[in-house]
Amino acid sequence: MRPDRERLRRQYLPGHVRLLFIGESPPASGRFFYQADSGLYRAMRDAFRAIHPSITDANFLGVFQDMGCYLIDASLEPVDHLDPPSRRTACRAGEPLLCRTIRKLQPETIVTIVRSIRGNVQRAVSCAGWSGPMVDLTYPGRWLRHKERFLAELVPLLNQLHATRVS
Repeated sequence: MRPDRERLRRQYLPGHVRLLFIGESPPASGRFFYQADSGLYRAMRDAFRAIHPSITDANFLGVFQDMGCYLIDASLEPVDHLDPPSRRTACRAGEPLLCRTIRKLQPETIVTIVRSIRGNVQRAVSCAGWSGPMVDLTYPGRWLRHKERFLAELVPLLNQLHATRVS
């Protein structure tokens, strides 16, 4: 685990987590959502920009945090370079930490960003004794149709979050 990456992530922890996004892992490339240099960062920024046109790279992570959003990973170590069985094993090994994090944060809603970790998240949720709405998103990936689907799934959720925040 890279301590600097996790320290950076914690800087954006909101006081109350409304939407807890759970990804598979940081990318092996060294890019990272909270460094504002990953594909997931750009797709998420674009989804938020659909409801807040004033969002820029300079203010997005602050808006993300202010709206009560937080992104964690099933595995703290990159897994995208591993073969499928090793990838599943790494995500399974991350479940105890995921359980403790969910128990501590008590988010209003959990959003799984990649469907392959749904089982890991469900086991962690059960372990944490958490109950609430869970949403699965299509990972935006490198294909345009995946990004379009990601936006189509996430923007309505963000509109709902924004509406309840404003009223």
